[in-house]
Amino acid sequence: MKRIGKNETTEMAPVKKCFVALETALYLLFLALDAFSTGGGDGVKYLTIVVCLLAAVWSAQHGGSHLMAWAMAFTLAADTFLLLLDRWYGAGIALFCVVQGLYLTRIRRACGHTLWVLRAGLAAAAWPLLSALGMGTVLNLLAALYFVNFLVNAFQSLTLRSERLFAAGLWLFLLCDVCVGLRNQPSLLPGLAGAAQAGMWLFYLPGQVLLVLSGFPKRRENTT
Repeated sequence: MKRIGKNETTEMAPVKKCFVALETALYLLFLALDAFSTGGGDGVKYLTIVVCLLAAVWSAQHGGSHLMAWAMAFTLAADTFLLLLDRWYGAGIALFCVVQGLYLTRIRRACGHTLWVLRAGLAAAAWPLLSALGMGTVLNLLAALYFVNFLVNAFQSLTLRSERLFAAGLWLFLLCDVCVGLRNQPSLLPGLAGAAQAGMWLFYLPGQVLLVLSGFPKRRENTT
């Protein structure tokens, strides 16, 4: 990621503040809409990811991460299927696999490791386990592949000292997906299905906002 001077970073501060303020307002709005069951919450949620994409593209055009802009584009595409259309879930999960592939690229650039053997081993172990549980559908197998890569990415991100926002964003995103899994498979932990429903977007949007912010240009240290 390109590092820029102090003056340029100062000029970007208002944009970051406006981005966070707008997302906070939209976050509170859809939480209220969901709490009072008034409808319209899904449209507001989708809008928050549109805003994330716009912020990531703006950042990329001003010295930030182009990879993050692409990741947000694929995130929005995935949410088009999973949230807006509420159909073709396989396409949505496949697009999120691409998102995790892009985050793996960022991790590899930062630390030089991909841990492919671990990823392959976990994926291979997940498939017979799902079959034994009677959950061996193509969609569940695709979701397992996605989750395995996501889980390893999240743990690898903890080793990146200069990527704290990125790591925090990934872990909030991961907590969202855990909630999604508990909601879709309520028999796993029946008592938590209701909390999982509420927790999905409680974690998801803050995670996406942190991921976008992690892609903003980093200030170059003054060496004079």
